[in-house]
Amino acid sequence: MKRRLIYALILFFALFILSAAAPAAEESAAAPRAVAPERTYEFAPVVDGTKVEHDFVIENYGDAPLHIQRVKTG
Repeated sequence: MKRRLIYALILFFALFILSAAAPAAEESAAAPRAVAPERTYEFAPVVDGTKVEHDFVIENYGDAPLHIQRVKTG
């Protein structure tokens, strides 16, 4: 009898843990995924003080909006 109670409790807690983990998996599935085909760019030599520009394409392959909050230059 005690063995059945222990097995029932183990089964209950296992189901509880699995059901609690399921919503977290669904939330992580709907996430942004930034993809940058070109990660670096080397400028040709320029005169000091000359303004240079280069556009990087960033695409969102995820299921949620992508918000770019910070950009860091090298």
